Amino acid sequence: MAHNTYSDRYIADILHNVRTIAMVGASAKDVRPSYIVMKYLLAKGYRVFPINPGFGGREILGQMTYASLAELPEPVDMVNVFRGSHALPAITEEVLQLVNRPDVLWAQLTVRHDEAAKMAEAAGMKVVMDRCPKIEYGRLSGEIGWNGVNSRIISSRKQVSRGGFQALGIRGVSR
Repeated sequence: MAHNTYSDRYIADILHNVRTIAMVGASAKDVRPSYIVMKYLLAKGYRVFPINPGFGGREILGQMTYASLAELPEPVDMVNVFRGSHALPAITEEVLQLVNRPDVLWAQLTVRHDEAAKMAEAAGMKVVMDRCPKIEYGRLSGEIGWNGVNSRIISSRKQVSRGGFQALGIRGVSR
């Protein structure tokens, strides 16, 4: 698969079917992108397991942090990588050694390594690179559009709020 673009359906299917995520490179610092993304994904109902070798055994956002993927207490559906592109091959190899292999390897914005992607795909995994699940969820669920972003329409009209929590889920499908 070429990893320059992804169809909305491909991304939506991943985000709709994933329930558990291991976040490699999670940070306890609330200004770091991994912290912000983890907080968002937890709020959307995903179970997130932070992976950080220097922070193992402590909590981030109330979730126990593990030093490596091998220490995870249960299988996960997706591994989300918040490390540089150079680290992706080694992380991919670690993922492929798991007894219960995840279905998805997702590399964050600016993280791309085509050989690592080929390794994961050869093992039957779906791969997304240079994308953020928080941004993609917001875009596909329409949340970003509530502010006029990504709508191609600029309007001063305020969105009409409906009753209850304003989360549509991916493609209007509730989680």
